[in-house]
Amino acid sequence: MRYKLPPGYPQPLTDVIGELVSVSPAVVVVRAQDGRIVQVSPDQVVALKELGARPVATREIRSLELAAADGWPGTEQAWIDGWLVRSGHGFTRRANAAAPLGNAQRMGNLHSGETLDRLRAWFAARDQPLTLLLPDRLGAAPTGWAESSEVQVMAADIENLTLPNGESAVTVSDAPDSDWLATYHYRGATLPDSATAVLTAVSEGEVAFGTLGTPDTGGLAIARGAVTQAPDGRRWVGLSAVEVAPEHRRRGLGMLICAEMIRWGRDRGATHTYVQVEADNAGAIALYRTLGLVDHHRYRYATAP
Repeated sequence: MRYKLPPGYPQPLTDVIGELVSVSPAVVVVRAQDGRIVQVSPDQVVALKELGARPVATREIRSLELAAADGWPGTEQAWIDGWLVRSGHGFTRRANAAAPLGNAQRMGNLHSGETLDRLRAWFAARDQPLTLLLPDRLGAAPTGWAESSEVQVMAADIENLTLPNGESAVTVSDAPDSDWLATYHYRGATLPDSATAVLTAVSEGEVAFGTLGTPDTGGLAIARGAVTQAPDGRRWVGLSAVEVAPEHRRRGLGMLICAEMIRWGRDRGATHTYVQVEADNAGAIALYRTLGLVDHHRYRYATAP
């Protein structure tokens, strides 16, 4: 926004770049990039110009991926030549993959050297094949490896979201009960015995399980939230295991329970929120966009031929 300054300033005009919060006959309100709130009378506004989203820096991708890895760490983790390896008894690809999240200058090269052999050996010792989780700009699969469809990572500054206030029908606990587990179907299947250990795991953070419903209605929707700290200082609440009972879908319950879990995270110091969703899941992506999350980056999985 470009606007006029009062008499006495060395220049007649100035600019502010940020989020347009509101426009009314009385005032135009912009939240600047440094958090300041700028309020200007409409007759002092010279121009308003929409800018494209700021490109996400590579360091921001790595930082969010590290926070997300702490939020879904599996049951065993280690570092091998700059690659973070996780194992979770085979439950979910995220908890059973190697990701290039270490210092880029010290990253072991999968195309030469012994790093690939070390990674294979670590997973083989756990009776698992080597799977790579490759975020944008952080790593590439060796030639000939099969790559999965992409996963979209969406994120938002919680301050920019409008979250519900007042009484809530969502109950939050630090462990999933039998009803919560019965409602959750990973990729449409009943959960294996190893699932609870993976779901309840968090590294240097806090995890919780939300259930929307009442004693009369039973569980209508569930979600998992994990609060972890990123290396850049941002505190994230990650959403996962979001599911609405089939007979109650398309009634806004998914948005409601996600909003409540974000509020739970905010109450524990989270400043930002993220979710990881299959890039071809148009319904889920539309839900998160309506909630206020925007595209951050993508990742994909790669497996040996």
